[in-house]
Amino acid sequence: MKARRLGNSGLEVSSIGLGCMGMSYAYGPAAEKKIMIKLIQSAVEHGVTFFDTAEIYGPYTNEALLGEALAPYRDEVAIATKFGFSFKDGKESGLDSRPEHIKQAVEGSLKRLGTETIDLLYQHRVDPNVPIEEVAGAVKELIQEGKVRHWGLSEAGVETIRRAHKVQPVAAVQSEYSMWWRRPEEELLPMLEELGIGFVPFSPLGKGFLTGRFDKHSKFDSTDFRSIVPRFRSENLDANQVLVDLIKKVATERNATPAQIALAWLLAQKPWIVPIPGTTKLERLIENLGSVNIELTAGDLQDINSALSKIAIAGDRYPEELEKRTGR
Repeated sequence: MKARRLGNSGLEVSSIGLGCMGMSYAYGPAAEKKIMIKLIQSAVEHGVTFFDTAEIYGPYTNEALLGEALAPYRDEVAIATKFGFSFKDGKESGLDSRPEHIKQAVEGSLKRLGTETIDLLYQHRVDPNVPIEEVAGAVKELIQEGKVRHWGLSEAGVETIRRAHKVQPVAAVQSEYSMWWRRPEEELLPMLEELGIGFVPFSPLGKGFLTGRFDKHSKFDSTDFRSIVPRFRSENLDANQVLVDLIKKVATERNATPAQIALAWLLAQKPWIVPIPGTTKLERLIENLGSVNIELTAGDLQDINSALSKIAIAGDRYPEELEKRTGR
């Protein structure tokens, strides 16, 4: 496994990380704990050193799962988690990034992860009721106390990131980015390059769509987040198949899978981009990691991007109420 550095932070991790959310949350019932522990440990054995979780995944259960699975390897890996929500009766009850709440959340995360230090701590979503300078200041104190090594922001807008970075240097920003969600290319990526901040794309496989697994006949259980995502409505899945067809064509030419091409395309964009595809299956994990061995040339990228520019993607990526929480 090759390694990458997240911007100027000094945080070096495997070129592909592992997003662990789906093991406990969002894509149907939680997977069996013993099997997920084995999967996480297999990821380490295959060279993965970067694992992503959050207190809201479960809530809480995903952090505990990761803490147990990574205990034997703690000094070999980097764990990223997130704060930013309040909870009531075991469910998320709104945004909360007040400094006192951040510190309380971090204490809980440290305990569940079984560690003394969080390698990368993100604000999960920008809280419009708390100035980002106060959030950055609270995290700065946690870094000074040794409870956090680096910090980042998730789905934040460029001006918010700039303001945060002035108080405490931001190591990484996490946002959605893939062949079917390219908005980060407009403002976010140029700014991250300017400031020396790493980028961690989540949903790099389009929540599974770019692998070719779904078509207009696909159905999603009510416990699956995709059941409320506009892009996963039947008519939009059908309209967007042209993108999957393009990826499949390139994959066939390169003797690769669609997932590998989608990830290789991301890796080729910038050397400080580290995608975090999620999976609950060992064979998919190994398949995803194989993308680091696919070198797309400048000509390949030009051809792919030219084809992508002619494809109009149908459907919003989030329901309206969730989109309101992004990009401030």
